[in-house]
Amino acid sequence: MKYSEAEIRELVEKVISSVSVTDGGIPVGVSNRHIHLTREHVDILFGSGYELTKLKDLSQPGQFACKEQLTIVGPSMRAIEGVRVLGPERKRSQVEISRTDSFLLKLKPPVRESGDLNGSAPVTIIGPKGIVSLKEGCIIANRHIHMSTEEARRFGVSDGDIVDVELYGERRSLFYDVSIRVSDSFRLEMHIDTDDANAAGVGNGFMAKMIKQK
Repeated sequence: MKYSEAEIRELVEKVISSVSVTDGGIPVGVSNRHIHLTREHVDILFGSGYELTKLKDLSQPGQFACKEQLTIVGPSMRAIEGVRVLGPERKRSQVEISRTDSFLLKLKPPVRESGDLNGSAPVTIIGPKGIVSLKEGCIIANRHIHMSTEEARRFGVSDGDIVDVELYGERRSLFYDVSIRVSDSFRLEMHIDTDDANAAGVGNGFMAKMIKQK
């Protein structure tokens, strides 16, 4: 079926009118595989009373990368070494990996919000002093955007909203179902994992454009 030029123009206008693009860019942060630990599991993996060593601050206030790195193992018994620990300590230990990592480990982690661990995949963490086997705790973090209350007001979104985001990397990409996370302790930044970053050809510091569904 062939469309006339007028019909094509009308279709394009309908598509454009169905969404609104926010003003201002959103910086991108690429999140590699990492581990969050409870106080109990820090003691098991590194020894009683051990204190994690801050390596550098991360973009989100209060969050930091630690010098400590651990090994994770899945049912395949193949290991991924050098997985960075992030601080501060949490109420539940959590391992965040990419889909590519899951193929190596033979795991089936769900795509989840950070902290939503019920029913997630099991994983074993190996440290210099001990081993922790999590019955659940391994996830693939969903794409999300951190922003403060004021930034959310400026973008016209609320905590929990779902938006689409366009990334202008080597391969221009449109990412769907990106969740909005709002807190006065957050700083504006979109978080994606290494698989998404590689697919779009982007890295830390690239800018994204949010497309808000009407």
